[in-house]
Amino acid sequence: MKINALICGDSLQVMKTLPDKSVDLIFADPPYFMQLHKELVRPDATAVVAVTDEWDKFPDLKTYDAFTQKWLAEAFRVLKDTGSLWVIGTYHNIFRVGYHLQNAGFWILNDIMWRKTNPMPNFKGTRFTNAHETLIWATKEPRTKYTFNYESMKAFNEDLQMRSDWLIPVCHGPERIKNQTGKSLHSTQKPEELLYRIILACSKPGDIVLDPFVGSGTTAAVAKKLGRKYIGIDKDPTYIQYAEKRLSTIKYVNPELQIPLTKELPPKILFGDLVASGVLKAGTTLYDPTHKTKATIYSDGSLKIGALRGSIHQMAAKIKRGPTCNGWTFWQFKQGNDFFPIDILRKTSKISSIKQQKKG
Repeated sequence: MKINALICGDSLQVMKTLPDKSVDLIFADPPYFMQLHKELVRPDATAVVAVTDEWDKFPDLKTYDAFTQKWLAEAFRVLKDTGSLWVIGTYHNIFRVGYHLQNAGFWILNDIMWRKTNPMPNFKGTRFTNAHETLIWATKEPRTKYTFNYESMKAFNEDLQMRSDWLIPVCHGPERIKNQTGKSLHSTQKPEELLYRIILACSKPGDIVLDPFVGSGTTAAVAKKLGRKYIGIDKDPTYIQYAEKRLSTIKYVNPELQIPLTKELPPKILFGDLVASGVLKAGTTLYDPTHKTKATIYSDGSLKIGALRGSIHQMAAKIKRGPTCNGWTFWQFKQGNDFFPIDILRKTSKISSIKQQKKG
């Protein structure tokens, strides 16, 4: 299997040469089958550059469906059990692709709306301006342990959860690759920012990213920038030629700069472990954040306040009068004249160190 390579050939035939479960992430931008029968013209009588390429033409929907089923079957086969598939389309094809995708065994995690800041107007005024494309994110199993760099995407989005609508401009300006005549090389070239989010979210440095319809090479270019390996396939030698030239100008970034941000989870320690080990002894008093409510620790790790008794979480919820409450961050112990949340004992206690060593 060739890695960090652009392969000129029929996508279905080339994918058949790839080993089972060999790639970590697939991004697919298949033909839309736009079904355009007339030339699009602007009000000033100039022609609109639309998707009229031969690769987007099929005799009928039945043929397009058969094509979709075949490449999705190969995608399912070559994708690792922990991998992700992303596929993009417009209203012309995305609903058919989604149907066949589920029939192929994929499990849909999200649909993402790429909202275009600069969409092409509807010149005739007969429909709404088509200002978005839809992406489907899927895995092979409902409960598979897929890669999702949540903390990295949250940092990317300035500490807010990233939503499923992405406002990104259509590829334009210097990013748009032109052919020798100065015209756009590829009619559906995707912006790098779109692929940047996908690859950053669903892969790790060193992972293999496959694009079976690589076109002008955006997926491979972004994969290289992010320290991922890539395989790009396209049957048009001109696309491959320009994509290789594009990739030759990109250098791999220091791998250390590509490590995803992760949230440090507290050690898996039970409150009863702290009591059993003597870190917090039975009879010790714990305090709520205002230090007005006191709770007594029992030998089984439960707390008692007046006539009420329960776990650290149950008693914290009762004090806050809510359905749930994290007792680890709610309850505090007193040391000298200072108060500390019991949560720090999960990291600093002797039993914490022992459990971390066993984990390592």
